[in-house]
Amino acid sequence: MRLPLIGPPPCRALSGTCSNGARRHSAIRRSAATHREGTAVSEQTDFDSTSRTITAGRFELHYNEAGTDKPGTPVLFLHGSGPGVNGWSNFSGNFAAFAEQRRTIILDMPGFGRSPALEWDAAYPRVAAEAVAALLDELGIEKADIVGNSMGGNVACEAALATPGKVRRMALMGPGGLAENLFAPNPSEGSRRLFDFLKNPSEEAMEAWVDTMVGNRDVVSPELIADRTRRALEPGVIAQTMGIFGSIFNPEFKTLPLWARAEGIVQPTLLIWGRDDRMLPYEGAHFAYRHLPDAELHVFSNCGHWAMIEQRESFNRLVLEYFTRED
Repeated sequence: MRLPLIGPPPCRALSGTCSNGARRHSAIRRSAATHREGTAVSEQTDFDSTSRTITAGRFELHYNEAGTDKPGTPVLFLHGSGPGVNGWSNFSGNFAAFAEQRRTIILDMPGFGRSPALEWDAAYPRVAAEAVAALLDELGIEKADIVGNSMGGNVACEAALATPGKVRRMALMGPGGLAENLFAPNPSEGSRRLFDFLKNPSEEAMEAWVDTMVGNRDVVSPELIADRTRRALEPGVIAQTMGIFGSIFNPEFKTLPLWARAEGIVQPTLLIWGRDDRMLPYEGAHFAYRHLPDAELHVFSNCGHWAMIEQRESFNRLVLEYFTRED
C-alpha cells in the first residue's frame, strides 16, 4: 500500500532511531591472485578462499561467496562508487556474519575491482542492474535479498524495477538516486571532495574525501587511506571511474530520475542513513522514504555514509533481522 505524501506515515519501530513515517556456470573459477585484499572474521571468509570469477551474459564478473550450504534467500552485496572501491573494501567486515546464516555474495560491479568495464550503452546503474540479473541467473539464484550502499543502492533499485521477480527485499544505505538535496548544499561536500580527488589524485585528497564519508573517525586508519589511494591509482582506474560517472550524466542516456520511478519499487525496503552523512545528507532520507511504497527508515547517530563499516555490529543485526522476516 502506498504511503501518503502528507502526514506522518506508519512505521514499524526498529532498534535505534526510526523516522515515523539454473544453473551454476561451469566456468566459475577461483581467483589465482597471490596478494590479500584484507581479511574477514574467519578462515572460511577470507578473500582468497572465497574469490570467484564468472561469465554472466555479456559481463565478466568477480565476486566473493560463502555460506553456500545455508538455507534461506541468498544475500547479494552491492558496493558504492568512490575512488578505489570494490566489493571487499565495502563489505569484508559484514561478510562472515551474513555467511553464518545465508548464502552470501559480494559483487565487484562492472568497472570496479576485478570486474572489467564495458562500453557503457546506458546510464551505469541500469547496466549494472543488468549484470546483477545475469549473475543471479548464472548462479541459479531465483531471488535474492540485496544490500546496496550509495550507488549500489541505486543499482539495487534499478534491478528491483527491471526484474522485480529476482529481488525479495532490500537494505539500502544512503542510496543514490532516491534522495534530493532540498536543504543541503548541492553538490554535497562529499561529492565535491570526490571529484577533487579524481581531478588531482593524491593521498591527501583521498584523506579529505574519506573524511566526508564518515561520522565516526575511529574507523579511518592510515592503512585504509593508503590502500584506497593505491587501488584508485592503479592504471586505468580513474579513467574508468570518470567513464562511469560520465554515463550517468550523458544526455543520450537520460531517463526519469530514480526517485520519480520509486513508487514502482514494490519490494520491502529498509533505508539506512547516517545522521552525519556528508555525501547524501540525512535530510534526503525522508524524501526517499516518502517515495517508496513499502519502506522503513533507520538512522544511526555518530555515522556518515558508511553505516556498514561505522556501525558494523548494529548494522549486521539490523539487516539480518529485516531479511529473516516473513513476507
